[in-house]
Amino acid sequence: MASPARWNHVWVGAETGILKGVNLQKKQATNYTASGALRRDEGVCTMCWGDPFESEILVGCLDRSVKLFSTEKGKFTESRLCPGGEGPFCGLAVQDGSLITCVESGLLKVWREDSSEAAELQVGPGVCRMRQNPARPQCVGTGGKENALKVWDLQQPQEPIFRAKNVRHDWLNLRVPVWDRDLQFLPGSEKIVTCTGHRQVRVYDPSSPQRRPVLEVTHGEHPLTALSLAPGANSVVVGSARGDVAVIDLRQGRLLKCLKGFAGAVRGVQCHPTRPLVASCGLDRFLRLHGLDDKRLQHKVYLKSRLNCLLLTSLEAWEDEDPDPAKAEEVKEEEDELWAHMETVRVHPAPKRAADPGPGAPRPGARALKKQKRAGAGP
Repeated sequence: MASPARWNHVWVGAETGILKGVNLQKKQATNYTASGALRRDEGVCTMCWGDPFESEILVGCLDRSVKLFSTEKGKFTESRLCPGGEGPFCGLAVQDGSLITCVESGLLKVWREDSSEAAELQVGPGVCRMRQNPARPQCVGTGGKENALKVWDLQQPQEPIFRAKNVRHDWLNLRVPVWDRDLQFLPGSEKIVTCTGHRQVRVYDPSSPQRRPVLEVTHGEHPLTALSLAPGANSVVVGSARGDVAVIDLRQGRLLKCLKGFAGAVRGVQCHPTRPLVASCGLDRFLRLHGLDDKRLQHKVYLKSRLNCLLLTSLEAWEDEDPDPAKAEEVKEEEDELWAHMETVRVHPAPKRAADPGPGAPRPGARALKKQKRAGAGP
């Protein structure tokens, strides 16, 4: 029988070092720790799937360790220390059995399988995010504070294959600061979408002659912190440091809708690959699942800790799944047996009161009322 962890729909990483598996159908959350105790130096910074079957999760922690969690076994099975550079992990990826890590100081390493040595390159300081291109796993994108978007081919890492150029000066002829907070590769093309700490959503096209963005949208009044491509890749969901979550159209460059119900900075956003669903988490300690079509909040789970990142499984039919039908039948039999042995409680009807004589009928005098009280009868 598969582990109960296999039936979790969302995996969430917390600042306290806990990996939380959430079953949205049952509204249950299970905590998993590698050391058996809460340690903030093991706070989860980033996560990624370890294989295409979603049976393994790679968890990057503050202490520079990368832990392997098995969803089949429901426990951590391996741990690897990845030293070098400074700052927390800003991205994890897997390519041909090799682990790819990147830290805030800009040191990107490729850890070969069954080897302690790693190929490394410097992608620039102040990195906020590293993402892998799903269509070309050997390519990754990086961006950060005063570190513009770059795309790297890890098979030829001497120079980036694309280096974004900053936008033109503003209307005061002042330089526009660079602060890329998150990025995603658009499927079926070479385009890349980013969100910035200065409220912009930008689309870059490395195949075009210009290195500046081909589309730019400014949204909200607070820094954008996370983004995810909606199914179909025609729109993107972005979250802000205030707790605003919005859907931006990438074809016309306009705001489509806003999602409500947030109360803290958003740190993780991920859309389901095929269904119109988006999961989000952040500093208000809630995991939320919204519908992209009707904007309805479908699930909201309180997880007690400040949340940094999440992984949404690609399960299709959540509502129809029945992970343990034998157990469900056993619970039903126990309920039937309990009802069969319960004693029947008989309810006696209340005594009828005398009818009201009506407003026109004569009322008994004081002497008659005293006789009724002595006899034990009410008025």
